[in-house]
Amino acid sequence: MPMSMRTLVRLLTVVALVPLGSTVARAHGDLTVTSWGGAYTRSQMLAYVIPYEQQSGLTLNMERYNGELADVRAQVAAYNVTWDVVDMELSDAIRGCEEGLLEKIDHSVLPPAPDGTPAAEDFLSGMLTECAVGQVIWSTLVAYDPGRFDDNAPTALADFFDLSQYPGKRGMRRTPRVNLEWALLVDGVAPERIYEVLETDEGLQRAFEKLDTIKQDIVWWEDADAPARLLADGEVAMSAVFNGRLYAAIEDQGHDFGVIWDGQGWDYDMWVIPKRTPKTASMDAAMAFITFATDTQRLADQARYISYGPARRSSLALMDEAIKPHLPTAPANAEGALRIDAEWWARNQARVEQQFEHWLARKEPFQLWHVR
Repeated sequence: MPMSMRTLVRLLTVVALVPLGSTVARAHGDLTVTSWGGAYTRSQMLAYVIPYEQQSGLTLNMERYNGELADVRAQVAAYNVTWDVVDMELSDAIRGCEEGLLEKIDHSVLPPAPDGTPAAEDFLSGMLTECAVGQVIWSTLVAYDPGRFDDNAPTALADFFDLSQYPGKRGMRRTPRVNLEWALLVDGVAPERIYEVLETDEGLQRAFEKLDTIKQDIVWWEDADAPARLLADGEVAMSAVFNGRLYAAIEDQGHDFGVIWDGQGWDYDMWVIPKRTPKTASMDAAMAFITFATDTQRLADQARYISYGPARRSSLALMDEAIKPHLPTAPANAEGALRIDAEWWARNQARVEQQFEHWLARKEPFQLWHVR
């Protein structure tokens, strides 16, 4: 169905202008869906938000946040939940469920694959949890400005930590997640032992000590669109970046960025439903949207607009061939990838985040802060 000018204007307004945590339009919509903004929300709008509105006759408000579980926790604690459906990283979905912040989900209502395969078998492993339904596989990887390195372009994750051979500022997401894994990988820890090592005080100390070697050259970011801006403006020579945002910056915005797939950290994004209050829509209304948004066709459609892998196996057959080489799970890209252990982070995130904030605040070499 051709997109009307009104729909196009609304899409551009939602993606580009909605501020973080905005609730301006809530009174005018039937369901409020919260996601990460930018190219990612654009892919959701085109693949299933606008089609769902056209099919259901409902109006959906798209709001934006930085992916903090604390935002949902605060709404539930205040009995002032204004978000009906939220896009959340898997580890936060696990934690939110354990804390009683999220509704339990009946996966039996999800549609089967086109060939009749039940949803429980069609979704990839780990994509269906007690309180969440999987949407995409994405990764954090390294992008660089080719103009900064002439003929000596970086090719490996270790190059991100090599300031002598590859000088320049480094962009990193302001979180211990992925950064600690990368530090240990580059320091020689085998991928299969990363979380065994991080579980110990000595391993955590080792990871922070490796980050110490580049700490003074790190530019921290939180907004997912920031890495492309930092690279384009010459503020950093390399940056951690979400692979789909990088794809959009290269393909849609025409930026000439180099890509390092080595050491990419795989993660999952999930749909969750915050605990109901009178301010939120019904559980049935929220599930109706999730059911539509995670069927085989819609997940394949989303991959047309951003290079994230779909949560369903059956969606792969419907995807454009041109996008497949840009997925984190493409065979050439998957070599050397690290699957982020969401359950480990769900158990340890609060403790490790305290250590991370302690490390950020210190100017001298890091010493583990015993908070247990």
